Amino acid sequence: MKLKSTFTLMAATFATTANAEISYQHIRNATAKIEMADSTFLVDPYLAPKGSYAGFEGTIHSQKRNPLIDMAEPVEKILQGIDAVIVTHTHADHWDEYAQKVLPKNLPVFVQNAGDAQIIRSQGFKDVRVVGKNTEFNKVKLSKTGGQHGTDQMYSNPQFAELAGEAMGVVMQANGEKTLYIVGDTIWNYEVDFALNHYKPDVIVMNTGYAQMEGNPDSIIMGKADVAKARQVAPNANIITVHMDAVNHASVTSDEMRKFVKENNLTKVAVPKESEILKY
Repeated sequence: MKLKSTFTLMAATFATTANAEISYQHIRNATAKIEMADSTFLVDPYLAPKGSYAGFEGTIHSQKRNPLIDMAEPVEKILQGIDAVIVTHTHADHWDEYAQKVLPKNLPVFVQNAGDAQIIRSQGFKDVRVVGKNTEFNKVKLSKTGGQHGTDQMYSNPQFAELAGEAMGVVMQANGEKTLYIVGDTIWNYEVDFALNHYKPDVIVMNTGYAQMEGNPDSIIMGKADVAKARQVAPNANIITVHMDAVNHASVTSDEMRKFVKENNLTKVAVPKESEILKY
């Protein structure tokens, strides 16, 4: 009887461990399909075919048409099994017209604030929810984190500040699962430090294309140096670097990031290819 009880306990422990796995599929740009605690989330859907849109005005390489690359899988396959959508902000490379047309209008959509909720409801979506702290969806808790989509100097320009707006990060947590932190479209600031120290994420997703405005050497999102910094600040975390290759204003490519990671001996840093699946 004792042996049977021990075996039952071991089996239950193994089952819990086996289920406690995060699946992160890089789709393109910042778009991802994340499976956690029996729910599947689509993050920042940017789903149009290559070259569908004009390049972003006022940014580098604006003559190029976005997206710069195609996805590795058809949209129909990407949308299979989606339970909810997370939109960190409504810029066109995170929530494009194509996604607005093809996504089912009854899917729950999680957004950063009432303004974005109003925009997405006006596009016909029926179930739009603002992320707070520990906002529950099935077994997963979502927590909004802050950031800044550009430097202080950039935001001192009212026109830029209005254009850049806000962009949240999201921490995803579930019992028995690793904690995942989507940093979002931000430079490194005190809010990123707070999120790393407070939540101590096991997996960190960083947007690292170092996107630039025309005539400005600074970036509106992170880049290679931020990956090196994250490796120091969170030495035990797994890091995923994305938001490269697909938009005209990104100045760091995924190949350049892979070279940087290798040359600097940065461990546990993934630079996934389109449709690559990472398990944690």
